[in-house]
Amino acid sequence: MKRKSSDLTEFYIQFLIVVYLLWSFPVLSFGQKEVLVPVDGTVSEGEEQPVVALTFDDGPSGTSTPVLLEGLRKRGVRATFFVVGENVEKGENAQILREMSADGHLIGNHTYHHVNLSKMSAEQAQAELDATDELVRKITGKYPIYARAPYGEVPENGDVDRQRFYIGWTVDPLDWMTEDVSRITQSVLEKVEPGDIILLHDSYLSSVQAALRIVDALQGKGYEFITVDQMISD
Repeated sequence: MKRKSSDLTEFYIQFLIVVYLLWSFPVLSFGQKEVLVPVDGTVSEGEEQPVVALTFDDGPSGTSTPVLLEGLRKRGVRATFFVVGENVEKGENAQILREMSADGHLIGNHTYHHVNLSKMSAEQAQAELDATDELVRKITGKYPIYARAPYGEVPENGDVDRQRFYIGWTVDPLDWMTEDVSRITQSVLEKVEPGDIILLHDSYLSSVQAALRIVDALQGKGYEFITVDQMISD
C-alpha cells in the first residue's frame, strides 16, 4: 500500500524534529542512563539531571564544618561526610554531627584515629571502625554502613566488616596540599563528569570555600548533588 501524501508530510516533519533535537542536545552518558543536556548546560523541567556526589573526609572541624553545613543548607545540597572518631569527640563537634544528620547528609566512617587499615591486624582494624560506629550511633541514632578507608587502603583481611561498603572517589584535587581556593575549584571543574565522586576535606576552610564555589558552578550547569548511597542505588 502506498503512503498517502499527508502521511508522508507528517513523517518528514517528525524526522526533521528528531534531527534538530539530536543536533541541539549532546548526549551525556551516566551509568546506563542517557541524559539529554542542552548546549548551554541547563536542564529543562522533566528531564533527568547529571549527578555528582560531594564527599568530605577527616571532619568534623569545629571551625570549618559549620561554615560548610550552612553553605550547603542555603544551596539545598546534601553531601556525604566520612568522619574521624577522635574528631567527633573534640569540643562541641557532637552537635555538628547532629546537624549533619538533621540536614539529611550521609555520615560514614573514616576510622577513629585516621589510620592505615591495611597495616593493622584484623582485630585492630575492626576496633578502629567499631569505635567510630558506636560514636555515630550514640549521637545520631544510626550506625554508619558506609566507610572510606584512610589513604584508600582497605583492610587486607577480608573477614573485617563484610557488611560494610567502602567508598572510593573519582575526582581528587589534593586540596589538603594547598590553601589556594581557586586552584582547588579549577581542578575539580576541569575533571568532573556526571557520575563522579568528588573528594574534599572539611577540616580545611580553603576546601570548604572551594566546595561552595564548585556547587555554585555545577548547579549553574544543571547538576544535582546526591549522597553516595543514592549513587549506588541508581
